[in-house]
Amino acid sequence: MSERALCLALCLALPLAAHAEGRVRAQLVSPNQTTLSTEIAARLAELPFREGQAFKAGDTLASFDCALFTAQRDKAEALEELARQGLETANKLRERGMNSDMEWHQAKAKLKETAADAQAARATSSRCAISAPFDGRVARLGVAQYQFVTAGTPLMEIVDTRKLEVQAVVPSHWLAWLRAGHAFTLRVDELGRDYRAHVARLAARIDAVSQMAPVVGEIENPGSELLPGMSGWATFRGKR
Repeated sequence: MSERALCLALCLALPLAAHAEGRVRAQLVSPNQTTLSTEIAARLAELPFREGQAFKAGDTLASFDCALFTAQRDKAEALEELARQGLETANKLRERGMNSDMEWHQAKAKLKETAADAQAARATSSRCAISAPFDGRVARLGVAQYQFVTAGTPLMEIVDTRKLEVQAVVPSHWLAWLRAGHAFTLRVDELGRDYRAHVARLAARIDAVSQMAPVVGEIENPGSELLPGMSGWATFRGKR
C-alpha cells in the first residue's frame, strides 16, 4: 500500500481529539507477501497446502507433471555427452594431423550448442516445482490440483505472518519529538488486547495535503494470534 493510500485509509474521519490524546489508527501488515505464478505450461500434480495452512521456507508449494520436460532434458543431456565425446575424438585426430581445422571447429561449436540446449532444458525442468521463499501461510489459492495452467498463471497468494509491522500515520508535528525506538501501545480491535511496540522507522516524506507522516512500528512480543489486516489504536506517550 502506498503512503498516500495508507494515509487516506487510516486518517479519514479520524476525530481530532484522538490526536490530542496521542492516539492514531494503525494496521498490521506483513512485509513479506507475494503472489506465486507458474513459469511453464503444465498440469498441476500436487498442491500440498490449503488456504490458511502454514508452511516452512523450502517446502514444496506446487509441483507439476513434467514428464515431457524431463524427457527433453534427458535427451538434451545425452546429445551434450555425445558432442563432448565427438570433440575429444576431434582433439585426438587433430594432434595426429588427421582432421582439418574446420572439422575441429565444428566439433567445438557442436558441443557449445548442445551444452546450451541442455542448460535450457535443465532450467525448464527445475521449474517443475515451486518452493516456499519464506515461512508463512497460504492466503488464497487461485487454482485447483490437476488443473492445467499456462505460463504466468497466478497460483496462490502467500504471506509471512511471523514478522508483522505496525503501519500508522501521525500528525507531522509529532516528528518534533517522535523518534525511532519510541515506545507505544497497540490496541488490536479484533482481539481486544494491548501489545507493547516501538517505532522502527519514520517517514521519508510528509503528505502535503493531510500533513500526516507514515511511521512503521514493531510489536515486541508478537503472538501467533496476530494476523495481517488486523487494526486498532496506537497510543503514543510524549509531547504533543
